[in-house]
Amino acid sequence: MKTVSVGEPSGVLVSEAAPPRPGSGEILVRMEACGICGSDLEKAFGSYGKPSMRLGHEPAGTVVGVGGGVSGFAVGDRVFTHHHVPCYSCHLCSRGNETVCPKYSDTNLSPCGLSEMYVVPAWNVSHGGVLKLPEGMGFKEAAMIEPLACCVRSWGRIPFREGDSVAVFGVGPTGMMHAMLARERGASKVFCLDVNGFRLDFARKMGVADPLLSTDGGRRQKIAGQTGGRGVDTAIVATSSMSALEDAIDLARSGGTVMMFGVPPRGAVLQADMGRMYAKEISLLTSYAASDADTREAMDLIASSRIDVGGLVTHTYPIGESREAFDRARDGSDAMKIIITKK
Repeated sequence: MKTVSVGEPSGVLVSEAAPPRPGSGEILVRMEACGICGSDLEKAFGSYGKPSMRLGHEPAGTVVGVGGGVSGFAVGDRVFTHHHVPCYSCHLCSRGNETVCPKYSDTNLSPCGLSEMYVVPAWNVSHGGVLKLPEGMGFKEAAMIEPLACCVRSWGRIPFREGDSVAVFGVGPTGMMHAMLARERGASKVFCLDVNGFRLDFARKMGVADPLLSTDGGRRQKIAGQTGGRGVDTAIVATSSMSALEDAIDLARSGGTVMMFGVPPRGAVLQADMGRMYAKEISLLTSYAASDADTREAMDLIASSRIDVGGLVTHTYPIGESREAFDRARDGSDAMKIIITKK
């Protein structure tokens, strides 16, 4: 079978491997669709700031093998599989910090989600890490459950009120999802900022936000003019760019919230006037990954058509062309969400 891994010195490598077999408590899934996300690109081409270098954590597929002792799943089931599952019982989990639970990063799909077939570990199977897909949900939509769940989790941390204004920095797929969630939750105004003209046009055509070039010298005045001179209530940074984070702090209103959603490169340093940040009473929050509850809410949002994730998919590649898919995603000049399929 084909499997995709981080290449040397950069990029991705498509190689052949023996199909894995499920052990006790495990299930074997044939990958039908898996999205490429920003963290995959950072692993392949950058300096990823988290420990795991496995690719493909947005897979959906069909169960093709079931290990001994597994109940509730059978060959032929259409499923979404979460790559990480916490313990739900430690000090961190009991306080809502499931994604930094020590067990969370220990639970991985094998060899990874970007493989023609992969094994879901027994822990994930028995702790809510596998969800059966609703009737009518396609695999490409299901591959969007995980990134939407990550966005949902961050929104659970933001003190958002209906009628608030929101600015999203970085209009990639998750940036678009944040804009969609802002609309779904009743934001009065949603701005999207990026240097990529294609993505700004995409946001305009989707009708989810007012697009602004990040290099537009008049962006502060434009945002102030539509927010009563205050700046935005919430600024969401859906990119690894530190300059975008600095911009978000600047454009948030006094007493506003900045959500650091994009994973910064390893060793990234923020250059910010902390005195001004203090005087403005800016709340800087971070949010990493998603829990089972976030995943279920995301699946619900997609199944009910409240969030149109299918509209974000611009390109599909077979797994054998993963290098081309990653190159296109990295370039980003004419692509939004790229999905890799089994063939």
